[in-house]
Amino acid sequence: MKNTMSRTGIIISCILMAAVPYFFASGYQLFQLTLVVTYAVAILGLNLVTGYNGQVSLGHGAFYAVGAYTTAILMDKFNVPYWATLPISAAVCAGFGFLIGLPALRLGGLYLALTTFALAVAVPQLLKYRLFEDYTGGVQGIVILKPDPPFGLPMTGDQWVFLFTLLVGIVCFVLSANLVKGRIGRAMMAIRDQPLAAEAMGIDIAMLKTRTFAVSALMTGIAGSLGAIAVQFVAPDAFGVPLSLTFFVGFVVGGGASIVGPIFGAIFVEFIPNIADEISKAAPGAVYGVLLIALMFLAPGGCASLVRKAAPYMPWNRKTG
Repeated sequence: MKNTMSRTGIIISCILMAAVPYFFASGYQLFQLTLVVTYAVAILGLNLVTGYNGQVSLGHGAFYAVGAYTTAILMDKFNVPYWATLPISAAVCAGFGFLIGLPALRLGGLYLALTTFALAVAVPQLLKYRLFEDYTGGVQGIVILKPDPPFGLPMTGDQWVFLFTLLVGIVCFVLSANLVKGRIGRAMMAIRDQPLAAEAMGIDIAMLKTRTFAVSALMTGIAGSLGAIAVQFVAPDAFGVPLSLTFFVGFVVGGGASIVGPIFGAIFVEFIPNIADEISKAAPGAVYGVLLIALMFLAPGGCASLVRKAAPYMPWNRKTG
């Protein structure tokens, strides 16, 4: 009960802090925060398969790309409303993830990591292939329009996209929290920690891994759709290997097997490169590396480990009377 209260308090605090900038932030700042939410959902998808299921993936940028292109194509070619593209994108990415996971997740360790890395390399090249140019726009990509606030609400487009993205992000985090805290989540962690014991208990390891990969791809695909709506542009070169590595960095920084961790990981990958660039225009990559190493020394378990240590001292966990 105490752990539940702690987790609920942390989630509510994060939601309230995330909504505050709506009233004070500029358009560009709201855009940055929109990307933070988007990356948090993408890293959450990676966390499900790597943090909870123990399968290392270096190719989640591919699912992000599929989700982004699904939304962009539906909006640009078929005039589908932006909000209606999300369930379609989720279904497409879940199916894609299931098909990839069916053979790939019979592998493990470095072999699976290499397989998913190959996926991250291949997808941007396929998006450039001339056979698909009529839909994907080839190397030129696709430009889409920013959604207008519905019902004539008195807000800017940036404010509405931020609120819409935040709402979708909250739904994704709540659903994921319910998933990992239930029977399926316990089975996922059993496979990660003791696969032989899990198999002896009757868990279909191959099928559960594949389904977890599909759900993970679904979450990251939704993030890709939200990213396309926010940026208003998709192009193959934006979804290369560095994007997959960025998600992996966010996963490690946030902390594995944590629902809150992806939020901190997303903040890191969105803002730390800018801070590093301000510190040193000549070698921002070196500064970024130093900051990343320093954080790993201070919090080997990721930012989520610091949150767990601080949780007993939070107001909702203090004894009264």
